[in-house]
Amino acid sequence: MTKPENAYAVIMAGGQGTRFWPLSRRTRPKQFLSLGPSRRSLLRATAERVWKILPPERTFVVTSEEHREQVEAELPELRPHQILAEPVGRNTAPCIGWAATHLRRIDESAIMAVLPADHYIGETDAYVETLRRGLEAATHGDYVTIGIRPTRAETGYGYIEVGSELDPGVYRARRFVEKPNRQRAEQFVASGSFLWNSGMFFFQASRILEAIDRHLPGLGEQLRRYDEAANRGAEDALVRETYADLPAVSIDHGIMEKVSSVSVVPGSFEWSDLGSWTSAWELANRDEHANVLPEGSIAVRSSGNYVRVPEGKLVALVGIEDLVIVDSGDALLVIPRDRAQHVREIVETLRERDDPRR
Repeated sequence: MTKPENAYAVIMAGGQGTRFWPLSRRTRPKQFLSLGPSRRSLLRATAERVWKILPPERTFVVTSEEHREQVEAELPELRPHQILAEPVGRNTAPCIGWAATHLRRIDESAIMAVLPADHYIGETDAYVETLRRGLEAATHGDYVTIGIRPTRAETGYGYIEVGSELDPGVYRARRFVEKPNRQRAEQFVASGSFLWNSGMFFFQASRILEAIDRHLPGLGEQLRRYDEAANRGAEDALVRETYADLPAVSIDHGIMEKVSSVSVVPGSFEWSDLGSWTSAWELANRDEHANVLPEGSIAVRSSGNYVRVPEGKLVALVGIEDLVIVDSGDALLVIPRDRAQHVREIVETLRERDDPRR
């Protein structure tokens, strides 16, 4: 299987990662952290996986203006025009549409692989082969997504129902399903006909812009204005002036759930969207008592804990179970592991206080 010569990667790196506070902050969100087994940041790991089939010169990153310099530091291989900085986040449909206008100006036949920067992916060879298959499927004009074969009845992910096989390893996507309750998730997994929605997409830049014109006409009209301004060398100023007015809508709700000809490529590699500190605990190397602890820690009658502290600090636990303890130096988080999703409530409180530690 060969990769299309007009393929480009678009890495979405604009998220805030509030559920990984206190390490993740407004000024240094989740994609710049090392949260999996690797010491690399999630963004760097994403780019290096992509570069196994697409060169750095065909990789673009969409981030926020606030984080442009961090992207440049993490990915010095990129040139300035390959980093698209949003003045404000407006969800994934505007992000992807804006990137599509840039790629179409470079190459009218451009095919996009749209990839989140803040996911964990293991088994790189299997992932790369899935990327190749997705790019190949997109050459036929379909809207393509990757679905992950579920390993459990997960209620935190959306699902894709799989239909008939179109080509080897490529299937018709019957429908997208929102995050289910426990009973429905168990039914989905038992049926064998559902995959987790990974949030990774492939399509021709021209095709996604056509779909935006049809289903999100207000966004499509503004993107055409950006195109026209780019021809006059005035795009940056117009984006800064008007980007906040774009509709805040996801590519799933705005486009993928509405278009026909959606295909799905099943992926069997290890994957996590790293939705909370619980995800980090699940991916880390745990000791015989299911603890994730800094080297040299002392744990007495303690199990199921995730502890992360500044280097050199001694950790001692006695009779502690199933906690997340994260010390960032200026803030300390202590929370039950099964309530780790509620960390975002802390960030909301800090935002209301206008506390710079948010």
